Formats: sequence, C-alpha cells, structure tokens
Amino acid sequence: MNNVPMNHSTASCWHRRTLLLIVLLLGSATTFAIDPNRYVSGQNGKGRFALVANRKATPLVVSGSDFPGVLRALNNLKTDIGKVTHTEPALVMDKLSAKEVVLVGTLGKSPLIDGLIRANKLNVTDLAGKWETFVTQVVEKPMPGVDRALVIAGSDKRGTIYGLYDLSAQIGVSPWTWWADVPVAPQPTLYVLPGRHTQGTPAVKYRGIFINDEAPALSGWTKAKFGGFNHQFYEHVFELILRMKGNYLWPAMWGNAFYDDDPMNPKLADEYGVVIGTSHHEPLMRAHDEWRRYGKGPWNYSTNDSTLRAFWRSSVQRMGTNESILSVGMRGDGDAPMSRETATTLLETIVADQRKIIQDVTGKPASETPQSWALYKEVQDYYDKGMRVPDDVTLLLCDDNWGNIRKLPVMGAPRRKGGYGIYYHFDYVGGPRNYKWLNTNPIARTWEQMHLAYEHGVDQIWIVNVGDIKPMEFPIEFFLDYAWNPNNWPADKLPDYTRLWAERQFGTKHAAAIADVLTQYTRFNARRKPELLAPNTYTLTNYREAETVVNDYNQLLAEAERIGKDLPASYQDAYFQLVLHPVKACATVNELYVTAGRNRWYAEQGRAATNDLADRVKTLFEKDAQITRYYNDTLAGGKWSHMMDQTHIGYTYWQQPEKNKMPDVKTLDVPNTAELGVAIEGSTAWWPGGSTAEARLPVFDPYGAQSHYIELFNRGSVPVTYTATTTVPWLSLSAPKGTVDKETRLLVRVDWKQVPVGKQQVPITISGPNGPPVVVQAMVDKPAARPTLAKGFVESGGYVSIEAEHPSRTVATAATNWIRIPDIGRTASGMTSWPVTAPAIDKPGGASPRLEYAVFLADSGSVQVQTYLSPTLNFNDNKGLRYAISFDDEAPQLVDIHANETPRVWEQSVANNIRILTTRHRITKPGPHTLNYWLVDPAVVVQKLVIDRGGLKPSYLGPPESFRPETATLNESTGR
Repeated sequence: MNNVPMNHSTASCWHRRTLLLIVLLLGSATTFAIDPNRYVSGQNGKGRFALVANRKATPLVVSGSDFPGVLRALNNLKTDIGKVTHTEPALVMDKLSAKEVVLVGTLGKSPLIDGLIRANKLNVTDLAGKWETFVTQVVEKPMPGVDRALVIAGSDKRGTIYGLYDLSAQIGVSPWTWWADVPVAPQPTLYVLPGRHTQGTPAVKYRGIFINDEAPALSGWTKAKFGGFNHQFYEHVFELILRMKGNYLWPAMWGNAFYDDDPMNPKLADEYGVVIGTSHHEPLMRAHDEWRRYGKGPWNYSTNDSTLRAFWRSSVQRMGTNESILSVGMRGDGDAPMSRETATTLLETIVADQRKIIQDVTGKPASETPQSWALYKEVQDYYDKGMRVPDDVTLLLCDDNWGNIRKLPVMGAPRRKGGYGIYYHFDYVGGPRNYKWLNTNPIARTWEQMHLAYEHGVDQIWIVNVGDIKPMEFPIEFFLDYAWNPNNWPADKLPDYTRLWAERQFGTKHAAAIADVLTQYTRFNARRKPELLAPNTYTLTNYREAETVVNDYNQLLAEAERIGKDLPASYQDAYFQLVLHPVKACATVNELYVTAGRNRWYAEQGRAATNDLADRVKTLFEKDAQITRYYNDTLAGGKWSHMMDQTHIGYTYWQQPEKNKMPDVKTLDVPNTAELGVAIEGSTAWWPGGSTAEARLPVFDPYGAQSHYIELFNRGSVPVTYTATTTVPWLSLSAPKGTVDKETRLLVRVDWKQVPVGKQQVPITISGPNGPPVVVQAMVDKPAARPTLAKGFVESGGYVSIEAEHPSRTVATAATNWIRIPDIGRTASGMTSWPVTAPAIDKPGGASPRLEYAVFLADSGSVQVQTYLSPTLNFNDNKGLRYAISFDDEAPQLVDIHANETPRVWEQSVANNIRILTTRHRITKPGPHTLNYWLVDPAVVVQKLVIDRGGLKPSYLGPPESFRPETATLNESTGR
C-alpha cells in the first residue's frame, strides 16, 4: 500500500483511536502468532529493536540477488507493517543507508547475509544446510555505518519466506486476512524482543493442501471472481499456504488443469516457493481433465501404453525445473479403481516406465526427482499383495476418506529413503455420504490420527483434502501447524491452540469464549455430519435426546450471537465466516430434521400441532436458504458469491442432491372438536386411543433424572381442559390443571425427603371433558441405604453410563500411561494409552495398565457392557486392534475391534462416528463393583462405557452420564 501523508492533527487523532481500539479488542495483553514464544511487543524495553516507533518505520533491506519469492514475501511484510501501524517502511535493495535496518536474506543468495557470516556477526550453525529454517535476531554493529540490524536469515528460499511471514504473524496479521476478511488490529509501535527467535526445522518435509470436489461452490466463486482457476486465484492460494508455513499443493482438478488452464500458474508457484503435485490418480503432473482434452484412445495401459507414455512424457517436459513431487502409478479414469484384471506386475511395469520417462526427460537418475505413490483404496490391496516401488518413492498412506488412517509403517522396520506420507481428508465425495458443506472436523480427532502417523515415522508428506478451502480455515491451519512441530501441541494443549487461534483472529477479550464455540460446534457436527442427518437420527422419546441436541445447538448459537454483538463492526464479516455461520447453519439444519421427525410422529398421533410443525419445517428450510443467500450475496459486499452453493439437505444416497430438498412433512385436517391425548416420556405410544398398554413413566430414583414428563395434546381445533391428580403428596405436577390449545408438557417430580423407602407405584390420573381418563403410572424407587461409594457411578433406570474421561483410578506402568484427548468424543472427551507405539499387552491382568471405574449396581445377574470407541481402523495389517473388559477380579475379556469388519460395519462406524462393541458379564451381588477397561493394543480411543442391566433404551448418543457422588452435593430433597 502507499504511505498516505497525514498532518499532525490527523495523525494524533488516528493514534488516539488506535490505542482505544487496542484496549477494546485485545484487552490487557496482545497475542499475535499461534505460538507461546512471542517476540514482538507494543512496548519498548531493554535491548528491544524498534520496527516502528515514533511514527517512523525501520527500512527493510534485501539483496536483489535473492529469490524472487523472498522479495514477494518481503513486500507483503512491508504492506503488513503498514496495515498494523499506518507507517509503511521503505524497502531498499542492497544499500545500507540507515543506522538501524531490518536485514533479510537467504544463505548463499544474499551477499549481505553471507558477509555477516564471514565477519562472525551471525552464527548459522543451526541454520546452514537445514530445510526451511530461519532465524530472527538483533545484531549489534553488523557492518560499518549500521548500529543495529534485525536480521531475518533463511537456510533456503522458504526458510527466509517463513521468517518474514512469522514476523507478520507476530505483529498481528492473520493468514486469513484476505481469505476470511480478518482485520488487522492497529498498533502504533512494534518492538522485537532481544534473543534468537526461530521455529526450528519442520518435522514434516512437505506439508500441504488438496483443493478438491470444487464444484459447485469454489468453481462458481473462482469463475465469478477471477474468471476461473487462473494465476490470479492461485496467487492468493500460494500466499495463504506460505503464511501458514505450508509448502505443497495439489491443485483443483475436476474439470480443471493447473498447467494447461494458465501457464502462469506453475511459473508463479515456483516463484512463490510452493511445491506442486497432482492427486493420487493423476500420474506425472498430468491433470485428470487433460486426458479428456487431449488423450487418444482408452485410459488403459495394457492396450494404449505408447499413447500414455507420450502423454506423460510431454507433461514432465513441461514441468521443467519447477519444484514438484510426481505421482506415480495409475488408477482408472476419473479416480475409479483399475479393472479387476489389472495385475500387480502390470502396475510395476507402469511405475518402471514412468521412472524411465522421468530419467530421460530430466537427464538425471529418477531417484533425484521426488515421487510419491498413493496407497489409495484398492491400491493398498496391491501393496498388501506384494507390489513394490523403488525405495526412493514416498509411500503415501491414506485414510479411509473419513479421517481414519488405513495403514502405517511397521514399527522397527528399516526406513525407506523416500519415507512415508499421509493423504488425509476434511472433505469427501463418496460413500456412505458426501460431506462437503461445512467443517465437521474436530482438531482433537485430527491430532489423534496425525499424532499416530508421526509417531510411526510418517514425516515426508502430509497432504489434506480441504475441498473448497473455505470453510475449513480452522482445521487447515491446525493441520499445517501440527505438521511443522507436533511436539508443540500435545493433547492437553489443544484447548490452548484453539484459544490462541481465536485470539489471533479476534483479540484476547473474547478468545476463550470463541474457542469454546469453535470446539463445541465441531464436536456437535462430528457426531453426525449434516449430510447424514435424517428425521429419525436422534430419538424423540428416550433421554430427551433430540430436544437436547437442538437445545445445545441453539444455546451455542445464542452464545455465538452474544459474542458477535460485542465485536466491532470491522470484525463482523470475519466472525460470521469463521464462527457464527457454521453454528447458525448447523443449528438450523439439525432443528429442521428433528422438527420433521416430530411432525411425522405427531401426525401418527393425530396431534393438532402437526401442521404447526410442518410450517416450522418450511420456515427452517427457508431460513437455511436465507443464511446461504447472506453468505453468497451480502457478506463482505458479495466477495464470497457462490461459496455456499453446496447442496446439503435432501440426500437419498451417497451423492449430493441437485438442489436442496426439504424433508417430507405431513399435514392433517384437524377436526373442529376438543379431544385430549396423552403421551409420556420414553414411549412412542399415546393414550387413550393409541395404545392398550399401561402408560408407565421411566422409573424415578434418587440417582437418575429428577423429572419426567407427560405431554398433553389436543387432537382437535377447540381448546381442551384437563385435570391431573396424584394420590400422594410427595409427587408433584408442574400444572395440575389447565387448558390445552395445541400441547403442553407436565413435569412430574418427587420430593425424596417424604418418599417412603422401597418401590412405589403411584397413579397419575388425567381427565378431559370427553373420553375416559388416562392413568399414567409413576414408578418410584427409594433405596433403603445410599450407595457406599465415595466416587464413581451409580446405577439408575437399569443402566450405568460412564464418560471414559472420568476414571475413578488409572493404573499405569513405567512404560505406559493414559492421556485424555479433550473433546474427541461425541459427548465428551476420550482416553487412550500413551505412547501410541508401546508394545501390545496380549494377556492383560494383574498390574497391567487399565482404567478403573467404580460403579454401584442395584442387583446381581447378567449385564452387558457397551464400549464406545473412536472408529479407528486396523492399521496394523496382521490383527485387529484390541482392548479388554472385566468386572472386579474376573478374567479380562479380550475384544478384537475389527473381528467382524465388513463394508457395512465400516459404513455404520464412520456415519455414526463411533464403534460400539458389547461384552457380557455376570454380577454375583449388588453393591459396589469396579469396571476395568484394560489396555491391550495402543491407539484405541475409548469415549464412553455403558453397563446395561436391562433398562437401556435405544438412542444415537447413548444415555447421559450417570450420577457421580464426587460431583454432587448431598441434597436431602433428592436423597442424594
């Protein structure tokens, strides 16, 4: 940007406003990068270097012989400093004309930096020869005529670029400033702290994103904004990747061709410093669509090999010296499997021929050109059956398209020269259902799987399918940050990461609250991806599950809206994109489906409110469309037109609907009468005419839900009166009499202080003006004595529900411990063993590692234990992952998670985002017991355990957690 002159009065006013905004937005402290090691401050101090002070910016000096990509990044830093301070520094080539300068350069490319090294002014022992490493430090008297210099030196091109963008992040410029309209918080002064600042060398060599499944949203947006996937679009992508310290890109490929669509695309990628690859089914830098454009004959190497070799040869020639990773191998046309007749030997021939092309064109051994072979879908089967590629080729291992890694290197096996990579997914088109609309990827799950990969030696390539880039902003940045240094972010620091990310976008004042919104909405979305929702996903009758899901979303929405109202106008567009929109949109869609389910249920019972719910479904469907229109047409002045074009309502199979389709609803001709109907919690029946069975509420006891409901509804259009009576004084009704227009809910409660010991059956009689009275039985059970349990879980309703993160005791060894992964579960956090590479314990028992859960069971007899596990796959090859369960001193029962693995089982586990396995046990006496969850194989994440003594009801999420004495205060009115 140009430096606009300001007179003294204007400048003083601007600085006063700046200081006020800093206080309002950032609170008492300023945090910039997602990095606990902050080295930029707004305050002066001993040894600090002034980037900008007293409305004067220190000039930026670079050698003209450095990489063009470094010059681009330096220009961006120059602009960033101007955005933050309204004082843009001068950018000077090769000349040192000031007493203090910012000196930028790459080892071996900058005479200025090399001169400092020769003069022993800059120690580069931890820099020279390293990959993508930088150092930022103040050097005193670096050269004649210069008193001080802030030196930003890189080991190579990207090392220097990362040093520049790291400083941009430190001064408060988010990578998402352009991509999500994140504003820059003004700061009149900037000082770099003394010391040697570096992010070290990245742990993973190639770290990148795959733009995929880009129609209709991203393709529509790019066409409207730039005219297509041309260099004007990709320049924004390149800069985004580099600002997040990524270095690798698989470009958009459905109907697009990176090299062919715009020759400037690859030229600028190489200049910026972004490594280009192609997806798993696009060999040798040829885009899939180029075969449609230029290919001749079938995509079949058995019958058309010479044509394919010529096709690939020309693409390698076109690539030239651009920094690239070439995909080798071959899949069927359009990312389909090869034919069943394809033999492993043919694929090995294909790879050998491709490597000969690489060698012939480059004039050097094929091993000197980076290559990868993706073991995607059926290709992994070829590998498992013995197909091999040369050792210098990176084996790109894959997930199952749903975030569960399929295969990992065998621990202790010799390292490959080409190493291993991972192809991961935040977006997917395919079975059991596409998921492309919104972010459904909790960073806890990404952490757990990528940590598993890293600990198994997968550190050459990490590439993630990000769909349209938006709205995956948060998980993308986490993925790349984690790839840079996994050790920076252990599981217990994940909440800190989310808070710091929110802080960088929106300042400190609301960072913790925004972080909670981000965490909760991604956890809610991961329970069931929006595309998989149906009117019957959540139970309408048991555990108040459906209404709790809707209430949780709507409460989260209310909190998100509250925060948004307190943010300045300049933050509203960014806040809508990164926080409010996904919450608002998903709250709407979840309520839409639950309401559609209620509508159908009400229609079966003839409720007068049926039509109201049909109207509510229509209103919610239109609300979803309005949210989309606002994003596309109004947000940021229409900047993101088409970005929310993705259909997401009305799926009937794996592929997306052509347009959103509202769930079917039912309407009734409501008679002009007054007719009372009664329904109860825990039952789909209604009375008096809908069922001949006795109406029984779920059992009341001191340790379960302290209220149950009776729903009174009208089956006609004339308001109906009712009375409800009980026979005991200690059973209360929230509304013993009244008038029902459409429906009302009576809450039934127990005064435990007055309840006699033992089991009671209390009739509640409900009478209306017409028809027979309905008697609802309240079953009340007050034990003679309280459970002798200081901590743990107490049975209620015939079951015990346990969140795995709440063990009564953890048993570890010197070699193996337990860690909590925050918010990885559908309803809470999860537990797993540590380290994930520990050897298996084939015979658990005795003092071996386990999680103990103290429980109090009301009776003896047979019980079932349902263990809820994250849907981790069998990445071991040789056996399924295992755990074991026991009560007290019984022998642990070993369970192979994958013993009965079928495609249908896998589909259910990824659609439900859980794997539930059942063991059976016999309890010899009532009272206190210990449920033991034993470590057998590492890398199993347990989320929840449910002991069923016969009272468990069907539900999607499982019952809420049972009463825990250690978390409750004794209350005589409840008997607890």
